[in-house]
Amino acid sequence: MARIPYLDVDDLAEEDRDLLKRSINLHRALVHSPGGARHFGALGSYIRFGSKLDPRLRELAILQVGYLTGSEYEYSHHLKIGRDFGVSDDDISAMITESKGRNSGLPQLDRAVLRAAREMTEDLKISDATFAKLKSHLSAELLVDLTMVIAFYNGVVRLLGSLEIDVEDSYAPYLEEFPLP
Repeated sequence: MARIPYLDVDDLAEEDRDLLKRSINLHRALVHSPGGARHFGALGSYIRFGSKLDPRLRELAILQVGYLTGSEYEYSHHLKIGRDFGVSDDDISAMITESKGRNSGLPQLDRAVLRAAREMTEDLKISDATFAKLKSHLSAELLVDLTMVIAFYNGVVRLLGSLEIDVEDSYAPYLEEFPLP
């Protein structure tokens, strides 16, 4: 159970009601701080809709963060969102294989993105070797955006865990389909 109550649109001042146009539990908790929720949402919107980074690669990186940290909320939400942006069931299985230190057969760039997400999550930075591999495939802009994605979602999973945000019932089946370790 969440550590703070979830708010609904009627609990908010008129000027903040737009913050719950997507009324998921994370947003319902964040709106206790309308200014924080607004800025959090702005970066999230840039990552999802403004960045030129391939959305499938973005979602693979986010799924890797959610999987490694055991964040049921983040992982379940991005299993659905990832599919909306081109992540296949085979990609998800490959991400799990890569997480176990085995070669999944994914293309080099995909494997490097997953490795970067693992390194930033576990070691707090991307290794020189992984960065060099990414740099051979991505522009400086895309490298920054990828790093921003991984850093942001590492922050998100810590926020979710600290506030003990509950997975909505509609997302629970995703955890059965691709269980966390």
